[in-house]
Amino acid sequence: MKIRAAVLNAIGAKTPFGQTRPLSIDTLDLEGPGYGEVLVKIGAAGLCHSDLSVINGDRPRPTPMALGHEAAGVVEEVGPGVHDLIRGDHVVMVFVPSCGHCLPCSEGRPALCEPGAVANTAGTLLSGARRLSRDGAPIHHHLGCSAFAEYATVSRRSLVKIDPELPLEEAALFGCAVLTGVGAVLNTAKVTPGSTVAVVGLGGVGLASLLGASLAGAREIVAVDLADDKLALARELGASHTVNARDPEAVEQVKAKTLGGVEYAFEMAGSVKAMELAYKITRRGGTTVTAGLPPPTHTIPVPQVNLVGEERTIKGSYIGTCVPVRDLPRYVALYRQGRLPVDRLMSGTLRLEDINRGFDLLHEGKAVRQVVTF
Repeated sequence: MKIRAAVLNAIGAKTPFGQTRPLSIDTLDLEGPGYGEVLVKIGAAGLCHSDLSVINGDRPRPTPMALGHEAAGVVEEVGPGVHDLIRGDHVVMVFVPSCGHCLPCSEGRPALCEPGAVANTAGTLLSGARRLSRDGAPIHHHLGCSAFAEYATVSRRSLVKIDPELPLEEAALFGCAVLTGVGAVLNTAKVTPGSTVAVVGLGGVGLASLLGASLAGAREIVAVDLADDKLALARELGASHTVNARDPEAVEQVKAKTLGGVEYAFEMAGSVKAMELAYKITRRGGTTVTAGLPPPTHTIPVPQVNLVGEERTIKGSYIGTCVPVRDLPRYVALYRQGRLPVDRLMSGTLRLEDINRGFDLLHEGKAVRQVVTF
């Protein structure tokens, strides 16, 4: 079938994207689902920093590639071997397909699925297939989803069925921002009631972490960012204190507000400076968690003696250490109960044709989560 999709033809584009237009809106050929695959009509797809990192070259991926990984849609057709979904079911995409058989999957850690990681790096579906092409030449899949498109063929292992009453533009955010941000708090760090928490970087994932900290019963939540408007939103969403990271006394401010530092600090900006700040504001015996994705060559200097003498912990968190089929329905239920106001993360919707400008707004820090609707 013929579809319209946003295709990245080369990485390393310069800003403003509205002028350089790294994403072209092209007509592609999309094959139907093979064994264990599903054809999904995309309803909504969110613009995420992980997409931006591919565009600017911070996260190198093979090109040409159809981007988009945070999305929700409706099942159009199921392939052979798929027996638990039918046409009309509403689904959320998860950007690491889990095979269910490798060692991490068998240990209950599907976010670390080994075949899933291989497929995502290669730009294929879990099966190793590519179902997209342009003028006969194959197009790579972004994280098994390629959701900036009217339709997508994906592995069944990339989908979680959801309640059809949840609007698709809201449902899309659960596939990345919510799973990653809330999961980092509840699954990776296991924040306990009465704890002190700081979140550094208030994009979609960072603000979702803030919501997760509030849900977990943190007594103090410090929000740290460069943008005053995001700090204001953080206060509305439950932050006890806000600190602008541009302030040269930012670290001391956080320590002063939390009696020496927080028990849990979350770095969600994907930068070395943010990670260093998060580490410095973590108290003795505390835990620093990062879900940011800086360029692979970036490293952080950590005094090794502090890890021992202060019993520090540094943890990475990928997709919030989640089990998608378990966690995503739970988070949706909490949202519908009013306990996880995910809709407050939405900055607005846009057309597929306006996607390059949308990434300018994301790059400039002027949007939290924009959603392309179809």
